[in-house]
Amino acid sequence: MQPTTTTQPAGSGDSSGTETILGVSRLTKQFTSPDGTPRTVLDDISFDVKQGEIVVLLGQSGAGKSTLLRCVAGLITPTSGTVTHRGAPVTGPNPGVAMVFQSFALLPWLTVLKNVEVGLQAKFMLPAQCQERATEEIDRIGLNGFESAYPREMSGGMQQRVGFARALVVEPDALLMDEAFSALDVLTAENLRSELLTLWTTPGFPTQAMLIVTHNIEEAVILADRILVLGSNPGRIRTELPVALPRPRHRGDPGCQALINQIYAIMTEGQDQAPPGTKDSTAAEASPDQKPLPAATISGMAGLLEILAHHGGKAELPEIAQRLTFDMQDLMPLVSAVEMLGLATVDGTGIELTDQGRAYVAGDVHTRKSIFARQARASAPLIRAICDSLESTEVGTLNEGFFLDLLHSGFSEQQARQQLDVAIGWGRYAELYDYNADTGDLRLDRRGVKAAGSQRTGQHTKSARLPGTGRNP
Repeated sequence: MQPTTTTQPAGSGDSSGTETILGVSRLTKQFTSPDGTPRTVLDDISFDVKQGEIVVLLGQSGAGKSTLLRCVAGLITPTSGTVTHRGAPVTGPNPGVAMVFQSFALLPWLTVLKNVEVGLQAKFMLPAQCQERATEEIDRIGLNGFESAYPREMSGGMQQRVGFARALVVEPDALLMDEAFSALDVLTAENLRSELLTLWTTPGFPTQAMLIVTHNIEEAVILADRILVLGSNPGRIRTELPVALPRPRHRGDPGCQALINQIYAIMTEGQDQAPPGTKDSTAAEASPDQKPLPAATISGMAGLLEILAHHGGKAELPEIAQRLTFDMQDLMPLVSAVEMLGLATVDGTGIELTDQGRAYVAGDVHTRKSIFARQARASAPLIRAICDSLESTEVGTLNEGFFLDLLHSGFSEQQARQQLDVAIGWGRYAELYDYNADTGDLRLDRRGVKAAGSQRTGQHTKSARLPGTGRNP
């Protein structure tokens, strides 16, 4: 493959004075809920990607990262604002980009060679030219000898290599990556990231810039020249951080660890606050889409609280992550959950048990369930909305379809299912309600309701609103 002509070597990281490859200006994206209510997913996003740099979009679930990437790719039309490629407005599929997906997105009935050639077919190249170009990219990403293999014969890491070859073979101006390493095991992901960075600094690498979406803080620090931290619900850029650390970077390096800690503090700061311009997300007034349930299990939360108790009730999250050999983002759902439930407080990277958290750790099984039931009903809008809805029926039973339909007004179908699954797990543990997987029915559990003490008395005067309805359930 002929080296790509550039005014600056790709991978230098110094983008000052170079051409802007991609531009995003005042981009807002809204989706219409089933009841006709607009739901803002992205709000007033502006940034650019210059020649020779890697930009990472970092954020938790609900930040709209994948939606933003698809707007840049021209696969989704923004509600307002513009996307440009080398200064020209993007009004359809962006001709200057290629994308690598989390799910590999290979065609299972095609060989490796034919999967890579797919990217060239739209250019009406002769078959011999397609084969030559595809073979070069397969060799570049280290899969020579596997041209005739089918995806089912390959590991996840090898399949993702094919995904990279298919994207790079068209020599895009910018390579877009949507959680490209998250479906891989830790070692495979680390190896592939390292190889990608090595290729990025190699003359002739067939792309001029990279825009990467991830929720992994360490991945962002390892890869990026600039990190854009996105907030959630709706997605907004909270801060932009240049990364001036020399490559190769390792998570144990002091500079990397300091930046990881800084980003973690930014991402957790004020995460339960309502977006500007909306009602304050107090426990009494917030709807489930304003305060979604973190994807945390009961055992995970209990484990985190017990670790804190073992350390005297207070600890630094980076130290906990390092001792457990976890990535920082693995702890984030657990931290968000115990903070939402009032069992711990977070200040920057520090976390401390509350009085309720200490009582939970010290209690027996029944005491723990009682505390959890009381805190969940008081602090988790979806839990309270389910309880209030079940109590408003004659038999205390509703099908899950009722809650999924209402959740779809504030969440995607996949997110709605995840939210309900988390709520089912929390509610069953707290004995607030039971769930029949065969029928999909949720049924009020009078034991947990009694233990929770019906938070609407005294402490609250309003029930939780289900998302998008503007009314109580």
